[in-house]
Amino acid sequence: MYPVSSTVSAVVFSLAACAYAAIGPSSNMRIVNANISPDGFERAAVLAGGTFPGPLVRGNKGDRFKMNVIDQLTDNTMLRSTSIHWHGMFMAGSSWADGPSFVTQCPIAANHSFLYDFKVPDQAGTFWYHSHLSSQYCDGLRGPMVVYDPRDPHRKLYDVDDESTIITLADWYHTPAMAAGPVPIFDSTLINGKGRYVGGPATPFFKLNVVRGLRYRLRLIAISCDPNWVFSIDGHNMTVIEADGENTKPLLVDSVQIFAGQRYSLILHANQPVRNYWMRANPNFGPTGFDGGINSGVLHYVGAPGNRDPESVQAPSVNPLLETSLRPLRDPQAPGGDGEADVVIRLELAFDLTMFLFTVNGVPFVPPTAPVLLQILSGATNAADLLPTGSVYELPANKVVELVIPGFAIGGPHPFHLHGHTFSVVRSAGSSTYNYENPVRRDVVSIGQPGDEVTIRFLTDNAGPWFLHCHIDWHLEIGLAVVFVEDMGGMAQQNPPAAWDKLCPIYDALDPSQLYNTAIPIPQGGGIVSSSSGALNSDQICGQALHVLLACNDAGHGVVSNEHSTRFRCTPGVRYLWATSQEVFTERTSVRVSTNVK
Repeated sequence: MYPVSSTVSAVVFSLAACAYAAIGPSSNMRIVNANISPDGFERAAVLAGGTFPGPLVRGNKGDRFKMNVIDQLTDNTMLRSTSIHWHGMFMAGSSWADGPSFVTQCPIAANHSFLYDFKVPDQAGTFWYHSHLSSQYCDGLRGPMVVYDPRDPHRKLYDVDDESTIITLADWYHTPAMAAGPVPIFDSTLINGKGRYVGGPATPFFKLNVVRGLRYRLRLIAISCDPNWVFSIDGHNMTVIEADGENTKPLLVDSVQIFAGQRYSLILHANQPVRNYWMRANPNFGPTGFDGGINSGVLHYVGAPGNRDPESVQAPSVNPLLETSLRPLRDPQAPGGDGEADVVIRLELAFDLTMFLFTVNGVPFVPPTAPVLLQILSGATNAADLLPTGSVYELPANKVVELVIPGFAIGGPHPFHLHGHTFSVVRSAGSSTYNYENPVRRDVVSIGQPGDEVTIRFLTDNAGPWFLHCHIDWHLEIGLAVVFVEDMGGMAQQNPPAAWDKLCPIYDALDPSQLYNTAIPIPQGGGIVSSSSGALNSDQICGQALHVLLACNDAGHGVVSNEHSTRFRCTPGVRYLWATSQEVFTERTSVRVSTNVK
């Protein structure tokens, strides 16, 4: 912070006292259940540290992070196992700590813990963490993460950068994920854990307190399960200096569209008259607009009335952020320059209406029972033999890889996230131009709409099984992902700790009641089956454990909710038996049943 008067310094300190609690780089993170009402509607949730969003995980460039995740989940209406992904961390040499269940690890069982131990030698910026087991983070397990750079090249551009200037945007659901259906609509937008829903009470807004004349580094994080937002602050411009942990050349904008998983650092100069101003985060669908204070927060200048809503008016955006306008601050050229890439992979998306599944190159991603990394460390030498069949792509070491992902209409626009890397976006959504000279680098990109041909490049310099998936979490649940096995031979040099080796035996030995065991109201058309073949002497569906059928639409398309995202086709009029309870009912019967689901 630049020198200011002692009075202003005291004010800034007092404002920061209301910010995120911070932990790290070495801390315990307790995963617990609690009832919360961030938008005025109370529901049970899955929380890191007992708060939503979870506490800030912070450290400095060069730190070693040792985050001990302790699973204390007890609420049987939601998943009781968990895993944590440290979104944006490269995890060089420690892919076992990346976090996605059934890709790099088995889940952490309830009443157990696991130490995520990884180094951050060359990264700094804005990140986040979230559960990477099924759609658990939609129930609340998500929070911010910042790696500060003591030698930040942008340091002279701002005065304040601390816990008080982190802004998370989240979608919030009144129904727990397991009972919400395959692609539910969120009920509210939360800004730093506060918001309102349509027809709900006038709950307090998130308030960002600023001192006139100071410059604030806002770290904007979309901790979203689904929507993207257009973020703006009435009467103020913002300067973008970072995208997804990568420094960019300063770019002045008046609004920012941010997709699930993305992050931006925005410099806000508090140079307007001392008043209150609306902060806006308008989602791309669902409860849009600002009537009744939804999708809103408050920028409060110290000295303005503290209990008065803003009277500012939103002006049309004349200078929105365009991804094609972002430029890396250093080393701007895309890998390989304008030459041919060593490996080119085209990923065609589709949607199977019969099975209600997304596919990539004709194959839906169904998590394997043994994590991909475990398969490799257990002796697999050929990526073609790895499970899940058709969803694993082998990449050679130290090669330039180019991915082409055409836009897709159903459920779009889809934001795709690559673990273990940032990539150069040589062709962005909405653009037909290829830029190999100085394209933005990031780790989440929107693939746009039909007609777009989003193209990204990265160098395979980080051995590991890296997930590429849509960050609309509901879409990942129904198949929208692949795994890149990068430098398969190099992975043999990784040495996961003994605790990692124990995760799968502990998880596989769990009784179903230790995962979740609850009475779930089955929507009309719902039911429970014992097997896809109709046999009643097994509690398996396609080799997976017993599942709850959450919905069966008029066309007879069934959606089964469980950690492995298994799907099957309903047969109208057929009676299904849940062998455990011996309850028999038809598809058109609405019932409550106790479930034992793994």
